[in-house]
Amino acid sequence: MAARSVTVQRLTFISQRPFKEVLDRLSSKIGHPDMRSFKQGISTAATEEELELLVHRAVGPADLMEFHRLDLGEVLRKEPGPKARQSLRLLVGNPLIMKQMVKRVPDAGSYAPVTLLLDERADGVHLTYDTMASYLAPYGESEALKVARDLDNKVEALLAEAAD
Repeated sequence: MAARSVTVQRLTFISQRPFKEVLDRLSSKIGHPDMRSFKQGISTAATEEELELLVHRAVGPADLMEFHRLDLGEVLRKEPGPKARQSLRLLVGNPLIMKQMVKRVPDAGSYAPVTLLLDERADGVHLTYDTMASYLAPYGESEALKVARDLDNKVEALLAEAAD
């Protein structure tokens, strides 16, 4: 067994906007492909160019797409009822960006797509992201780190705009 310590850098933006508005602002910048069709398209793509075209059609203005949505608030609301806070975990990414990292650092597949957490708290809506560069730093692979930093910049800009 091998063990590796990873120190994670967490970015948090806090918005005073209502939860739904923050979510709508974020959602408007990422793609929302039909995942069944998207997966089928990946399987049937015969060339790198076909794959790239498929991904470019699926991503939104932030060059990211939503893979999955986990409504944590749905579970939280069972105890105190509808007034419980909202909490949502979004898995977002771009398969072409993921590919560039995983080619160089296979373990990057454990972190991509990335998690964005939107969580309603007393001081506002928290938008939280653990940076990909911090996950990949222990591997010391400069090209993968460059790709990870570019991804982090995209996500940071996305969250800043949604929170503003």
